[in-house]
Amino acid sequence: MSNDSILIEREGFVATVILNRPERKNSLNPEMLLLIAEHLGELSKDDEVRTVVFRGAGEGSFSSGYDIAEIPTGLSEEQKKELAKRSPLEIGLDAVENFRYPTIAMIDGYAFGAGCELAVTCDIRIASVGSRMGIPPSRLGLVYHPRGIQRFINVVGLANAKELFFTGRFYEVERALEMGMVSYLVKREELGAFTYEMAREIASNAPLALKGHKHIFNRLLSHQGISEEDYPEIEKMITDSLNSEDLREGAAAFFERRPAKFKGR
Repeated sequence: MSNDSILIEREGFVATVILNRPERKNSLNPEMLLLIAEHLGELSKDDEVRTVVFRGAGEGSFSSGYDIAEIPTGLSEEQKKELAKRSPLEIGLDAVENFRYPTIAMIDGYAFGAGCELAVTCDIRIASVGSRMGIPPSRLGLVYHPRGIQRFINVVGLANAKELFFTGRFYEVERALEMGMVSYLVKREELGAFTYEMAREIASNAPLALKGHKHIFNRLLSHQGISEEDYPEIEKMITDSLNSEDLREGAAAFFERRPAKFKGR
């Protein structure tokens, strides 16, 4: 797969993954997410890459989220079931989560929806003053995947995760810092220098220790989550939302910049 919507840069032991869709505020689509997984798979084979930084191209947006135009509607029952189990979003974010070395999200501007989840999937998040973050599936009429919800719980705790998902608000970065969505808040003009100084510091440490600690953290977190017997009911909730009137209304309201009128079906 070859596409310039995801760019890779390398300097020393640090690699950078650039979300390169500035004309769409770096919104994510299936191809980009699969490219992230592909590139991280290649980088994981190279012990000369010991820290990865994720950032958005251009100014003012880390990622505005999953491209609304790419949310599938009118799927067959089989397609809905498959998408609920394993979507491109999950493939891409699983690759970030399971990358064997530490990852850093450098957030400048918007980090909404799937872009916000990408940020919280990274091990460390550094944001510039003026950035905003939020997760709006309730505004769109979409039931979010439990793996994604668990990622937010792991980072901000249960109470804050409930607020994020129930309100669908877009938060100023100062509130995101209070919640724990952001690790550091710095001036915009200092964001790059601050982020890469930390990335180089991490990458200078012992590779075996970095890989070992990352693996242990992930194994500890893997024991949380939904039981297997709960998955059929949850998958039905997700697939029902994917083909609901409310999702179509939520998407239309988003594009038309108006409040959505949901009916619960």
